[in-house]
Amino acid sequence: MLDEIVEDRLRGSLPALSRLGALVRFDLGKDGRPTLDARGGTARLELDNDEPADCTITITKENLLKLLDGKLDPMLGYTLGKIRVAGSLGIAMKLVGAIA
Repeated sequence: MLDEIVEDRLRGSLPALSRLGALVRFDLGKDGRPTLDARGGTARLELDNDEPADCTITITKENLLKLLDGKLDPMLGYTLGKIRVAGSLGIAMKLVGAIA
């Protein structure tokens, strides 16, 4: 089940993601797999979407909150292995630019 704080923070980032044009999943391990669906103009957070994602970002709940708060540099996190990306790196970069 997704932590309420994480869910609120991700929902707060939705307006900035309306032009992303992709389905992005965050794999938080035991903390959930929220999906941002920004394919149709208005971005939505979905908690039970199993469609194949254009990009999957594997990150811990703690590091996601740091990323959303601007306390974790996305490039440094990726380099140090705190953030892993499967699928489109271009979409991941657009996503981070919009939410961080």
